[in-house]
Amino acid sequence: MYRIGERLSVEDRMQKGYVYELAAPMGGGFDPGFTPRFPPKEMLALGVFEGKYINDCRGELPADWFAGARLSDTPDPALNRFGVKRRQSLAHWRKMGWIIGPDPRGWFQCYCRNYLGRRLAGIDRRQIKRWRAFARHARQIRANCAPGDLACRPRQRQALLQWSHDPFI
Repeated sequence: MYRIGERLSVEDRMQKGYVYELAAPMGGGFDPGFTPRFPPKEMLALGVFEGKYINDCRGELPADWFAGARLSDTPDPALNRFGVKRRQSLAHWRKMGWIIGPDPRGWFQCYCRNYLGRRLAGIDRRQIKRWRAFARHARQIRANCAPGDLACRPRQRQALLQWSHDPFI
């Protein structure tokens, strides 16, 4: 369905008329310094962003990503894998400068598009740098939690999942 050279047109609540081209195979051809633990489909099935994030993006993203996804019309922390609230408002993201380039929903939207095969050198470089920096949370869990104690630091574990790092350490 998604092929190198294909152009995707975006029409959702937050973005209209944005078009991008796929330059790499879906799920491959990542920057060597970018090794996400989970594909977007698996993240959605595990439970991220309180079930309320890319629900209106079904025209852009593969339909099978939504099969088994934990989604809701209203934010529900119980849908998160670790059952905790772990997201900030879009207004906060904008204020902090976390919305980069053509991805008005932030890092996860950028990752979804990158996973599909979009490549934007400058944007990718900045987002990968942010992704790498997020690994510090895994180090904090290792330093403060017994191995396998998933009840320890659930907010940090949820955040790791939302950044496609392994929260099950």
